[in-house]
Amino acid sequence: MRHSNKSLVLIVFTLALAMLLAACGQSNNNSARNSAAEAGSAANAAAPASTTEPAAASASADSSGKVEMVTFQDSVGEVQVPKNPQRIVDTTAFYTGYFLELGVKPVGVMEGAMDNPYLADMLEGAEAFSNDVSPENILSLNPDLIIVYTGTEGIDKLEEIAPVVQIQYGSKNYKDQMIEFGKLTNKNDEAKAWVEQWEAKIAELKPQVQAAVGNKTVSILNPYAKGLYVFGHNYGRGGEIIYGEFGLKAPAEAQKEAIDSGTGWASISLEKLPDFAGDIIFTCPWSGDTTDPKIVYDNPLWKGLPAVKAGNVFQLNPKADTYNDPISLGKQLDFITASLLSVK
Repeated sequence: MRHSNKSLVLIVFTLALAMLLAACGQSNNNSARNSAAEAGSAANAAAPASTTEPAAASASADSSGKVEMVTFQDSVGEVQVPKNPQRIVDTTAFYTGYFLELGVKPVGVMEGAMDNPYLADMLEGAEAFSNDVSPENILSLNPDLIIVYTGTEGIDKLEEIAPVVQIQYGSKNYKDQMIEFGKLTNKNDEAKAWVEQWEAKIAELKPQVQAAVGNKTVSILNPYAKGLYVFGHNYGRGGEIIYGEFGLKAPAEAQKEAIDSGTGWASISLEKLPDFAGDIIFTCPWSGDTTDPKIVYDNPLWKGLPAVKAGNVFQLNPKADTYNDPISLGKQLDFITASLLSVK
């Protein structure tokens, strides 16, 4: 079981700790996600706002002044965390929306989360970290809980600041993850209520969407420097809704390479586009590079696709729809439903 040294948030740095913190750098990039297609989304710039507050605003304490701790099971084992964390630093970007939906605004988040227009207004006053977020930056916010991706570099140093919870990206579907974050923040009822409301809404919309789409296939395609990314059921961009909740069909090659493979994505050359393009296409430029998407969108192969000719192509938001947290999914559900109900 892992423990944190809470005294470090109440006393001035010792020289030894300063040397340790200065020597360590932290990368919040999740390697699996970066290799797929997500690094650029979290790297978009946003203007930081200072929110440093006194220690009195930390995790709620009992009448004796002692913070109540509970055991939480993260991706690597058990960790002692505050029962009611008040000052969360989330270095993942892609999980920030869970905390916001539960009514717990982190004091520190990644710039990618700040750049997500679905979340931006709810994050007013939070500190925005760039990709080179350091323990010094985190310590300045006096956190009582730190959220990182599993295997993030320098976790041992972060544990000197506050309890650290490690999350393995994609190891749980978003509904199960919501329940887990409800446990972590002592918001169990709120988490269960969101899942119930979500499932009720899907039950209402699914028959309408399936009737409108019929046997048409649906693709999620992102142009990038070397061709296109094809996305499946668990990498944002509406895949969780299109394939998971609505049960719509992907083209056979996309099903094989991006869904049945378990990866959630595939990279293809432009020449293979017709084999992966469905009767309906959701698309946007990939946020991981600055390649002009017109290289694809203006290509005769793209313009000749049945979905393009029929007007069944719908543009996603590359700064928002890459996310699959509850808030982003709610916005995606509205857009995807309206789009699918309008197919020709």
